[in-house]
Amino acid sequence: MDLITSVMFLGQPLWMWGAFLILVTGLLAFDLGILHRDQREIGVRESLTLSGIYIALGLAFGVFVWAQLGKQAGIEYITGFVIEKSLAMDNVFVIATIFGFFAIPRELQHRVLFWGVLGVIVLRAVMIGGGAVLVENFSWILYVFAAFLILTGVRLLTANGEEPDLSRNPVLRFARKRFRVTDTLHGDRFFVRLPGGPNGSLATFATPLFLALVLIEVADVIFAVDSVPAIFAITTDPYIVYTSNIFAVLGLRALYFALAAVLHRFAYLKQALAILLVFIGSKIFVADLLGWTKFPAEWSLGITFTILAAGVGYSLWRTRSEAPAGAADRA
Repeated sequence: MDLITSVMFLGQPLWMWGAFLILVTGLLAFDLGILHRDQREIGVRESLTLSGIYIALGLAFGVFVWAQLGKQAGIEYITGFVIEKSLAMDNVFVIATIFGFFAIPRELQHRVLFWGVLGVIVLRAVMIGGGAVLVENFSWILYVFAAFLILTGVRLLTANGEEPDLSRNPVLRFARKRFRVTDTLHGDRFFVRLPGGPNGSLATFATPLFLALVLIEVADVIFAVDSVPAIFAITTDPYIVYTSNIFAVLGLRALYFALAAVLHRFAYLKQALAILLVFIGSKIFVADLLGWTKFPAEWSLGITFTILAAGVGYSLWRTRSEAPAGAADRA
């Protein structure tokens, strides 16, 4: 037992990494194998219920981190979880646009999001692992991350807010040019065998469902360019960085189906997220200016909650009389 608890991996005991991976694997298996074994539409009520469960599990894991690694680590995890959840919510706007562009019905959206989450788990591990190596060997890279976050926040604040034109997306254009793609969906299948090869033989075609998955994965990589430096500005512990990232993303899939119906009520959330990025990026410079070893974790968590609460509250107040753009509650 002593040998098991003493083996370290990326700064933390190996058994803690194993406990996290077992929990995440169990959640994904339960989700796909039991809750959503059949393709069906997920209603807003079910979406909110599942989201509440995932958020509760994410926060409960924060209690576990607090108990094992101490108060500072626990607060850093919760701060990272809140920030990553908030930044991930901005991804909902892009996901809704992708599903709308490909006309993906609601009963098939969960399948795309599920496989998208599996891709996120792998991609974030690679990006966070690379970031951890850079931080460990080049401590000054944190200042680069911080400056990047500030510039990103300023850019978002000054953006004109135009919807992206997916028909001109270079990834989509490359896929359509290089691969056989069907014009219509074929149920829940990502690939189908259809006549189209030499002499009319069968060939493999990608479906629009697969193209939607590819664009969602690409969108996550783009969002991770912001979110990964943001969490490294909170803590450089790879365990806290990765676990808070993944728990934030796990619940996003369930939350999407509720948020997609009320996106119009969060019209000013992007501005709040932009201010949050500027704050996160400026912390390292403020701490140096004041001669602190590190920006206080309690202050960071409190300011983060304040910025997000102000953004959500202002959005709800400004859009209180607007009618929803989508369909009514499907619960």
